[in-house]
Amino acid sequence: MSTKQKVALVTGGGRGIGRAIAVRLAAMGAQVAVSGRTVTEIEAVASEIGGLAIQADLTNRADGDRLINTVASELGPVDWLINNAGIADAAPVQRSDDETWDRVMEVNATAAFRLCRQVVQSMMDQQYGRIVNIASTAGLVGFAYTHAYVASKHAVVGMTRSMALELARTGITVNAVCPGWVETQMSDQAVERIVQKTGRSSEDARWSLLSMIPQRRMVQPEEVAHVVAMLCDDLAQGMTGQAIPIDGGQVMK
Repeated sequence: MSTKQKVALVTGGGRGIGRAIAVRLAAMGAQVAVSGRTVTEIEAVASEIGGLAIQADLTNRADGDRLINTVASELGPVDWLINNAGIADAAPVQRSDDETWDRVMEVNATAAFRLCRQVVQSMMDQQYGRIVNIASTAGLVGFAYTHAYVASKHAVVGMTRSMALELARTGITVNAVCPGWVETQMSDQAVERIVQKTGRSSEDARWSLLSMIPQRRMVQPEEVAHVVAMLCDDLAQGMTGQAIPIDGGQVMK
């Protein structure tokens, strides 16, 4: 295993979980590239951690290809790939359209697969690598009204397990982290959708989410980042093919 400074790529790194992961990996001494669609957000994070900001929209496959090449040319081959970028949907099945399905699957599952495919050879060449896919508890169980999101996160968990088996003897580990409700903009948007569709107050809408969680609280982004950092540590070599819930006890499998 190389002793060089590790190079990390965090997709969707401009806010929420992605930002927390980027900050944590930088604190571990990694050179961190942060990608996302919103330039101001990723540049702010990169400035904070002394990292590299790369604008990319993962619905555009050319952007995904360019992303890995840019990291390699600016910092070196990726040692730690954190596939965090993700989007969600919410609609009854009869009102779910093809466009939404395709977009959610493209960002959450296909883009993650393509980025993994791009970094695996260089990781194999150095006999070392860490791939952490940010899935969701929706990749472990089903939730109503979020068909594309649930399907995409199940795909991420399945992909993780398949790649982990295939790469088990190469020095590369592949794991999935499965957050439940996290205190992020995505959770705020979920609360707002409940308010709009039911007419309930924000407090009642938020409680409808908290009531599903045994700890009766949302997870903080830094808690997810802590588990990601643990999986990137050298001593995590024996952990591969795992799908780890971070959800306050909501899903126990």
